[in-house]
Amino acid sequence: MSAVPFVPETRDLGRLRAAVAECRGCPLYESATQAVFGEGPESAEVVFLGEKPGDKEDRTGKPFVGPAGRLLDKGLQAAGIPRDKAYVTNAVKHFKWESQGGRRLHKKPSEREIAACRSWLQAEMAALQAKVLVCLGASAAVSAFGRHVRLMDLRSTFSSTDLADTTFVTVHPSALLRIPDPDQRHQETDSFIADLRRVAERLGY
Repeated sequence: MSAVPFVPETRDLGRLRAAVAECRGCPLYESATQAVFGEGPESAEVVFLGEKPGDKEDRTGKPFVGPAGRLLDKGLQAAGIPRDKAYVTNAVKHFKWESQGGRRLHKKPSEREIAACRSWLQAEMAALQAKVLVCLGASAAVSAFGRHVRLMDLRSTFSSTDLADTTFVTVHPSALLRIPDPDQRHQETDSFIADLRRVAERLGY
């Protein structure tokens, strides 16, 4: 199970975006509406890597356009990171879900599915040459490091990976949205913004 045969040898994001629509590297494409590639300027200085597309992303074909994307945008603004200098993408390019009561509920991709899709991320990073890769959540960190890692062992730290010399790990905005207690959610959101400010400092903003 691998996307390698479907990834063209190019650093042209437009060609990569067109090619991902035909990817059959893992079974997730069978139940997804479409593949969702990354978006942002080729000159992006920072890449934000999430887990997978959500329901709204799957329907629109655009990454980070749902509630988690809106929270990320607010966090970037608070941290002083220009949104137009950021590229957003996901470790897995197809929506993984299960049906419950007529709704499509998110399912976490397996590490095998993350590994199968990693060649798309490698191609994106090679095309972008961004200064910093920010992993949003555990699945993103697994993809960036190419192995099993624990989120809390790496959170708020900078590391070097084969994808980016400067790789940073923090939580996914969707995890904040799932916190039921308003006070705790506010506290964790502040911690998330503090992480983004560390990234902003590294970028020189």
